[in-house]
This record gives sequence, structure tokens and C-alpha cells, in this order.
Amino acid sequence: MIRLTSESPIPRLSRRSFLGGAAALSFAVGSSGLTQVAWSATDSAAMDDLEPNIWVRIAADDSITIVFPSTEMGQGSSTALPVILAEELDADWDQVRVEQLDRDDRAFGNPLFGGVLYTAGSTGVSGYFDPLRKAGAQARQLLLQIAADHWSVPRDSLVTEPGVVAHPETGRRMSYGEIAALPPVALAIPEIAESDLKPRSAYRLIGQSVPRRDVPAKSRGTEVYAIDVRVPGMIYATVLRSPVEGETPREIDETETLSVAGVLQTVALPDGVAVAADSLEAALAGRERLQVVWSADSPARAFDSEVDLASYVDAAADPDHKSAPWRSEGDAATALAGAERVLEADYLSDYAYHAQMEPMAAVAAVDADGKGAEVWAGSQTQSWTVRTITDVLETTPDRIRLHMMTMGGSFGRRTALTQEYLRDALLVSKALGRPVKTVWTREDDIKFGWFRPAAAQKLRAGLTADGQLAGWHHRVATPSVIAYFNPLRWEQVDPSDIISMRGAESKFYGIPDFLAEHVITERRARLAPWRAIGASYTSFAAEAFMDELAEAAGRDPLAFRLDLLRDNPRGRRLLERVAEMAGWSDRPQTGAVGDRALGLSFAGYGDTMAAGIAEISLDRDSGRIAVHRFWSAVDGGLVISPDNAQAQVEGGIIYGLGSALRERITIRNGEVEQNNFYDYEILRANEVPEIEVQFQVSDGPPTGMGEVGTPMTSAAVANAFHALTGKRLRHLPFTPDRVLEALAS
Repeated sequence: MIRLTSESPIPRLSRRSFLGGAAALSFAVGSSGLTQVAWSATDSAAMDDLEPNIWVRIAADDSITIVFPSTEMGQGSSTALPVILAEELDADWDQVRVEQLDRDDRAFGNPLFGGVLYTAGSTGVSGYFDPLRKAGAQARQLLLQIAADHWSVPRDSLVTEPGVVAHPETGRRMSYGEIAALPPVALAIPEIAESDLKPRSAYRLIGQSVPRRDVPAKSRGTEVYAIDVRVPGMIYATVLRSPVEGETPREIDETETLSVAGVLQTVALPDGVAVAADSLEAALAGRERLQVVWSADSPARAFDSEVDLASYVDAAADPDHKSAPWRSEGDAATALAGAERVLEADYLSDYAYHAQMEPMAAVAAVDADGKGAEVWAGSQTQSWTVRTITDVLETTPDRIRLHMMTMGGSFGRRTALTQEYLRDALLVSKALGRPVKTVWTREDDIKFGWFRPAAAQKLRAGLTADGQLAGWHHRVATPSVIAYFNPLRWEQVDPSDIISMRGAESKFYGIPDFLAEHVITERRARLAPWRAIGASYTSFAAEAFMDELAEAAGRDPLAFRLDLLRDNPRGRRLLERVAEMAGWSDRPQTGAVGDRALGLSFAGYGDTMAAGIAEISLDRDSGRIAVHRFWSAVDGGLVISPDNAQAQVEGGIIYGLGSALRERITIRNGEVEQNNFYDYEILRANEVPEIEVQFQVSDGPPTGMGEVGTPMTSAAVANAFHALTGKRLRHLPFTPDRVLEALAS
């Protein structure tokens, strides 16, 4: 049971302010870019806290509280981010507490998302790496200065050990908590330069597999997600949604619904009708009996995934169809015109569902005046969650008390500018004047989810007489995802949609004459970012086509790619490493050993590169592909926590295999045809292959691990299929019927 409070959470107050010493909140941004803050000291309960900057608070009992500005959905950044600060602070990790940021405070915004609080795109560690390092170093410098002043010794005569400042000459020592308890003194905030930061050789936390803080509660089953929240007086609501996007309720017959014991009321919503009850079971039973006549004039009734994808194919093939350049280098058209041979191929991919394990849910308790609310929700962005609340209630952020919950997976599902599951909870709570938990069933989330877009891609590339690549043209026909899930952002980036197009840039290869274009097609479904976003399908097409080019050139796929990586030594080493891991050079020239074959792929996400090799077999009667082993070599720069990084890459590979083999949403007459996991299959536990991941640690900063496992995976499977059968798979997912069709071709 979570206690329902009546007041907004207020910032904690510290006993010592280093900026101005004023009785009010003050902010400053130093030349290091680190935001510093001082609070007035009026809270006697927190009088012993030392708060060097907004990120960290040190208490007299030696506890160190580090703010976690992202949100946790299983990626482990609620440990990885505090570790970065703790490293530079030289903190005793056992004394570190992690505090979830529960408000839209842009002082903590993700630098890679323009300062918005946004957890996506594998940017948590990479985005916050520098601010957290500087915050930790700044706090350490302050502790040293306070101790030096207290002992009247030069600061540079002091050293830190985990949680302790020591003076080796005299043997004196003070814990960080003892320093925090010293009488306040006026000190200047030290600026932090790169030279003030630890050399990597001195790291004792970064690079070690520090156990994740979120795992014990999840392992014990005591973690509290939004769907677990209960507050006094809370009721439940489920929503009967319009079967087709854009339709609204015209007539509502609630007679039978209200006859269900426990049902309290129905509430009309913009796109559905909510049933509120004193239990979830009653709400679901009442919804079953609800009779609604929907409008029938929505243009979305014409949505048909098969027909729509065919139109995308036509758009990709039509040179006169308007397109937006995504990446252009040299002169692809001239290179193709002068090539000895030109190859082209079409690649297709279907809609895909996020398949997060925790059903969508939110709890809202709207204040009596309808202008404030206490909310419990899991989302990938505090900023857009608060925005959703203020928009729905037409109020201001200071009236919002947000509890940001751990999520049981998300993968992009909870990133939208307007979060409809939370909107519904707010509207029902406001209507009934009681705290309300809205719950989506699995069927709700599949039927009315937001999906990875379908896409058609046409690739053309030339070969010289000696088998070298000459010109590359990649046209991706798919809607803009940003334009739908975040129209405010689209206004800023139009027509450049990274969600739809990432991966099509193929930036790790050296291809002098290169053109990638986005043919922006009509949106024909609700859309949202999906794990690895566009790279989940663009890298599939690019890397499967790369194998086709190697075959046409009569060259080994590995050698063909290594030539294109001549100016990317890190990428070359990755490919060579994964080839060694899988015994690539030992395989026969045919590519297959008995009933198994290997397939190679090289892709990445952002600045992280990965090479992968899949080993597959095939049941030629059923058309089912089995993946037995998957090897991967990954270069993500500095690895903060190797064990967690491995888990992230493994998860990405498994997700990629689900996309390759199973996951498919189809739409007919505007309605999603799938219902639950029985007809939207994800990869089962017994289908997960042996996975081996090795990291290539470079001198650069961390570049993100969350999604790099996915882009390479589908192409590796498709290329292994070709090695085994001589046939090509060009349509994601590789369902048994498509496999059988390819075999018969």
C-alpha cells in the first residue's frame, strides 16, 4: 500500500549553501556546464545534509544520495548513472542511495534530448556521462577543501578513499558524513575541468560489474510498478475503445453494465467509454456488457496493412515521388551509371508491437478543484508525463505530484507527447472525484497499441569489374513516426525523422558515393518508436543487400565488408573478432555444414558498432527457422558495467530475433487483427539461442548499449538462410509461410 499524500513533494533542503548563502532557491551554470543549486535552510529534518550540487546530497550518517534523472524500464541505468557520479566522488558504493527524479525539472534534462527529461535511444549513460562525472568531481573537491580548512592543511596534501578524506602525513581521517556534519562555512563552488577528472586507470567502479540496484526487488517480486499501486479510496477503470481510430461513441447503453455488482459509473472519453468499478474484475465484467454505437466515418476504416505496404513499395520505386534526403555523400547517381553492374532489391517489414511485459496502467487522484493531481505512472519521460497532466487538467506543473514508477519494459511504448493511458485515469478520476487506476489488458494494448511502422525499401548499388562497390542508393518508404507521436518535435525537425530512418545512413562503411532518402508515406496506423527505431528494419535491408552484393561480386561476405571498413579500424577489428568467435573461416565454401549455416551482419546504433553471426537450421516442411547460436562483438566505447552491458546486448539480440522470426501486426478495415501473445508471438524461452558477446573497449566515451543488439540480427538470420538454401528472405518477419514461399521460388 502506498500512502496517498495531500501535498506536492517539495525539494529537500540542505544546511549548507555554497552559492550566495541565501534564503531562497538559486541556480547557476558554471563554465563547466554543470548546473549548481543552493536551497534555503529551513527544514530542520535535513539540517545535516551537505548538498554540493543538484545531483548529490551527503548526510551526516555517511549516506550519499544521488539523483537518478532517467527512468528505469529494465535497462539498468538506475545503477549505471549513479555509478558514474560515485566514481568521481570516490564514494563508498555501499553508502549510496539512488533517488528517482519525480518531477519535470529541466535542470536534470538529458543533454542529448535538448534538456528534456527523456529516457530513450540508448542515451542515458552517454547523455549524462559528462554532467555526472563533473558533479561527482565537484563534490569531491568540496569535501577536500572543507577538510583542509578544518585541519588547516593544504588541500593537495589530502587524498580520498571510498567515503573518506585522509591526511597521510598525520594519519587523520574523516568520513564524508563527518565532513557534512561540520559547521557551515562559506566556500566557492569549484569549477571542474577535464584535468580534474580521474584517469581511467584509477577507476574502481566503472568497468566493474556493480550489481544492479533494481534487480533484488524484481527477483523477490517486491518491485512496485504502476499496475501494483494501491491508494486509499482507489477504484478501477477499464476502457471500451473505439474499434477503429478516429471513431467516437454516438450511443451508449449502460443498462447491463450498471447491473454488474461493483460497477459505479461509466465515463465517456474522446475515443472510448470507461467503466469505473470498485474492483478490476467488476470493471472488466461491466465493460463486457457495455453497448456502444460508434461513429462510422473515420478515414482509418480504410487502413489495410497489406494494401498499404504495397503502396509503400510503389512509392519507393517511383523516382518522382517526393523524398527527403537522409544522408548524401559524393554522387551516387553518377557512380551507379558508371558501374559495371547494378543490382537492386526490395525489402519489406511489417508493423510490430512493443510487447512490454507490464500492462499499461496509471493511477491518478485529481484534486477536488480539478486543477491538481497526484499521479503514479511509469513513463520514459517525466517531462511529457507532466505535460500530459497539465494539458488534460488545464493546470500548471506546480499542482502536480508525480511518482515516477519503474516500468516492466517499454521499448518506446511510453514515450509519446500525450500518454493516453494516463489521460484516461485523469479524466475518470476527475469525473468521479476519487483516485482511479486505469488498466489496459494485453488485448487492449495489442488492439490499440502504437506500432513500429511498416516500411518498403528499395536498394540499388553498383559493382566494378573487379568486384568493388560503386554507388549506393537506399530509398525508405515509410511514414514519419515523429509527426504522429510527438508533433511538437516534428515541427522542429521536419523532414528529418530519425525514428523512421536511423540505420539507413550506413555511416560505419566508407562508401564515397552514397544516397539515402526518406519517402514519407501516409500514416496508416498509430505509430511510436520501437526498440532500435528505424535501424531495426533499415539495417536489415542494408546488411542483407550487402550479402547479395558480395555474392554477385563472387566474394566472401566478410572480405567484401572488410574492404568497406578500410578507414574504420575499430569496425574492422569487430568483424574480424566475431569471425574468429564463430569460426567463420572454418566453414566450407558452400556456407553450410550439414543442416546448419552461418550468416554475417555488421550494423550499429548511434555511435555504437556491432558485428554478429547467426547459426541457423531450417525445418523445410514447416518453414520454421531455428537459431542455435549467435555471436556478437560490440564496440560501445567505455563500458560502465560489463555485466549489464552484456545483458542489454543479449536482450537486443533476442528482441531482434523476435522481429526476424515472429512479430507481426496486421490491420484490416482499420482494426488490428491480433489479440494476445497466442497470435502475436514473441520469441519463446526455449527458442533463445546460445549468445556470446564480447566487448571491444575503446578510448572514447560510452556510446550506449541498449539497442545495438537489434539492428544486426535480422540480416544475420536472413544471410544464414541464404547460405543454407540459396534463397533470399526480404520480408520481415520470416514467417513459415514466407519461408516456404522463398524455398519454392
